This record gives sequence, structure tokens and C-alpha cells, in this order.
Amino acid sequence: MVEPIFDYQFRLILIGDSTVGKSSLLKAFTDGKFAEISDPTVGVDFFARLVEIDDGKRVKLQLWDTAGQERFRSITRSYYRNSVGAMLVYDITNRSSFEHMPEWLYEAKRHIEPHKAVFQLVGCKSDMDSDRQVAEEEAQQLADFYNISFMETSAKTGLNVEDVFTQIAQRIYRKIQNGELRVEDGWEGIKNGFARPRENLHLLEAEPHKNTCC
Repeated sequence: MVEPIFDYQFRLILIGDSTVGKSSLLKAFTDGKFAEISDPTVGVDFFARLVEIDDGKRVKLQLWDTAGQERFRSITRSYYRNSVGAMLVYDITNRSSFEHMPEWLYEAKRHIEPHKAVFQLVGCKSDMDSDRQVAEEEAQQLADFYNISFMETSAKTGLNVEDVFTQIAQRIYRKIQNGELRVEDGWEGIKNGFARPRENLHLLEAEPHKNTCC
């Protein structure tokens, strides 16, 4: 029997300051693991996982984890243009990482254009509420100002780890349905899926990540 292993592939990029929790969030989502200590990303890391959204559609998320340090900006900028989604990630215990969100959003939009993308504001480390420097209400106000979605997460407890990725995939799919986004030749942001014999479906449920550096 042959059926779609995935109906679409969406390419997403995670951006934000260094050490805000991007890598931990991705590892929790793709591997179901949390590391107390995580080394800063060097260059770009790649992850992938399948999710199921509306109508039973299966979407392969191709996830690019970028380094937040300035010296890697020239490398990570090249990954913007082929992304259909961007997750703007900050640390709720680090106010400066939140204050930099408008700069990250501007940079992403500038490099993704002329293509359109779906943006999502993500607050990491919600389990560290006693050290909080950014109120959830304040982050929601910022998201509302830019007309983007917002969600707080915790890689440690698993809070909203699944939901934050499913939500952005859902929003991209709806924009495909209403014609705002589409598959385009020469653009990697959205790709059509392919079919595979049913007995092999388990092989791509999750893929190991790889590191891409200078």
C-alpha cells in the first residue's frame, strides 16, 4: 500500500540571541530530551520531524537552528531566504533577549523578502518563573503589535513544546489553503511531499540533526 509519508515540507528557521534556549527547544521537540547544559550553536544546526495538522495532513518540518552570536550572522543570513516560517526566540529570564526581538524580526523580513513568511514569538524557560524578567502579558502585547502569534515554552517540563511547532505549521498550511502561500520553483520554503509504502512510514518519523558551520 502506498500513501503520503508527508503532504508538505515546511522550512523553518529559529532566530534570537545566543543561549536563549533555541537548541534545547528543538532537541526537546525532535528527540524528547532535555539537556541541563547545552553548548552554543556554531553556525547552523539542522533538525527534522513530522507533525500532523488539519485534515490529517502530515507535514515534515525542516528546522534550522541558528547561532545568535554576531560573528555567525553572515552565515545564518543565507538561510533566511528559503524559509517559510521564522520563530523569534527569547529567554523570559533575560530581558535584553526580549528587547532584541524587533531587530531579529526586521532582519528576518528583510532577508526573506520578496517571499512571505509566518512569524511566531516564543518565550523559552517558562519553568524559571521565579527569575522572570519579561511578563507574559508584555510579550503578548509585542506579538499583537506585530500581528504574530506568541507562546511560552519550557524544554525542561515540555510545556507547549509540541504545540508551538504544530501551531506555526498549522498557520502556514492555512495560508496555503487560502492562496497566500504556495509552492514556488527555486524556493525551498514549501515543498510538496511524496508517497512511500506504508510499512516504511516509521523510518522518517524523526531524523537526526546535523551541524552546518563555516
